[in-house]
Amino acid sequence: MALNPRDIGLRAASALVLAPAAVAAVWAGGVWYLGFVIVGAALLAVEWARMSAHGAWRAMAAIIIIAVTAALVATDLGRLPIALGILVLGAAIGGLAARLRGLQALNTAYGVLYLGWPAVLLVWLRDGHSAVGLHWTAFVFAVAWAADILAYLVGSLVGGPKLWPRFSPNKTWSGFIGGMGAGAMAGAAITAGFDMGMLTVFWGAVLGLAGALATMAGDLWESALKRRFGVKDAGALIPGHGGLLDRVDGLMFAVVVVAAGRLIVLWLEGAI
Repeated sequence: MALNPRDIGLRAASALVLAPAAVAAVWAGGVWYLGFVIVGAALLAVEWARMSAHGAWRAMAAIIIIAVTAALVATDLGRLPIALGILVLGAAIGGLAARLRGLQALNTAYGVLYLGWPAVLLVWLRDGHSAVGLHWTAFVFAVAWAADILAYLVGSLVGGPKLWPRFSPNKTWSGFIGGMGAGAMAGAAITAGFDMGMLTVFWGAVLGLAGALATMAGDLWESALKRRFGVKDAGALIPGHGGLLDRVDGLMFAVVVVAAGRLIVLWLEGAI
């Protein structure tokens, strides 16, 4: 797949709009970051509902938004176990409510967990106005963005055998390797430049590599979901990218891995 100048232009223009907003929210932390994640989760809920529920998407989107927003507020208040409980309960109640309204119960319940779990971890990782929380959040964004961008560029320039042609015919093994290397380098760079607690540069690279692998997995997983629902893109919000879900699918998986790394560091530091 050769580089398409029009596609590159659309992607660059979208990034120039979205990246500064994300960076500003991450930097500000607190209620600004919480609001940013809530708005993002609501947009994702609408895309998920439109993709999976078609004519009855409003009811599904409302169910997901209520459950995820409640979990995010609980997380911001320092009540992570309660937030996780809200997500599980929200998935169960949402599935039942969806079934009563004639919607796909499994799609609604899965939507609460699929969208809510990463959003909760993004808020937990930022930890209000904490400087270390800022560094860890920057870590996950840097790894996911680096892996995604380099995978696209290397795959387009080098080409070669397809990674998983059944679900994502444009992705190549060369792009996968490029993305993995970029994630490892981004992880090492952030760890070298910022206070990451006991995380060393070597282990930062390892965590970046794992985060990049999760980024690739998230991208492939969403491709499989779109195939299941018979759609090309999750939405049309972002020119050159499709929907917001098409843009953050890798980040949603990467934050799970990075949050696990953060928990290990906290345990080693005796903080938990």
